[in-house]
Amino acid sequence: MTEQPEITDSHCHLDFPDFEGELDAVVNRARAKGVTRMVTICTRLRLEPQVRGIAERFDGVFYAAGTHPMSAADEPMASVAELERIARHPKMVGIGESGLDYHYTAESKPVQQESLRIHIEAARRTGLPLIIHARDADDDMARILTEEHRAGAYGCVMHCFSSGRALAEAALDLGFYLSMSGIAAFKKSDALRAIFADAPPDRILVETDAPYLAPPPYRGKRNEPAYTAYTAAVGAELFGLDYADFAARTQANFERLFTKAAGGRG
Repeated sequence: MTEQPEITDSHCHLDFPDFEGELDAVVNRARAKGVTRMVTICTRLRLEPQVRGIAERFDGVFYAAGTHPMSAADEPMASVAELERIARHPKMVGIGESGLDYHYTAESKPVQQESLRIHIEAARRTGLPLIIHARDADDDMARILTEEHRAGAYGCVMHCFSSGRALAEAALDLGFYLSMSGIAAFKKSDALRAIFADAPPDRILVETDAPYLAPPPYRGKRNEPAYTAYTAAVGAELFGLDYADFAARTQANFERLFTKAAGGRG
């Protein structure tokens, strides 16, 4: 059996009920596909101990923590001090996901924006990358990220990037990264693939956002970290690279941004 090139699922949600009782099998399937590292994301800070426990349980699983923008109005407002405290854990490697989502929760715009700025400050102070969720909020997102970057640099990945070209260019101009999810592999995602194809290959990450957004041939089914390989295959084709080369580039990109997880099985 040929050994799979190593890749990283830079964003998944292993604490979600979809994986209850199956985590050992899910992680083992990922490893069999070459997915040797995963970053599982805490979206509500009160659940941080549960997410941290998953990262502690598995080699190669790291975690990030923050308040998802769709939950910003329903959860206690995060504080920079709280995020800094959580960030001391050796397997906590990113701040977020935070961001703006005006698709379902536009009524909480002011709260989302306040929460986002708190997460940016925490990323700035800890040196950990900010993980951004953006939906139907391109103008405000570009404006806030740019304003805050002028106030003090920080690293950032636009997770599951599926926004417009202008936001992609704004993020890349700030030195940020774009992450490809299964959406980039969907048949009707030609415009999104064109945005990725025009981005520098040294700014691309891959992810699943599992249990959501499974790429073909699993679209419509539960996603899991093993399926990062299918999105990476699409990315390799976009950039005219063989799979092993694209995988190696995304690994280097991940380690450049997520320095705390660099080279680690943890």
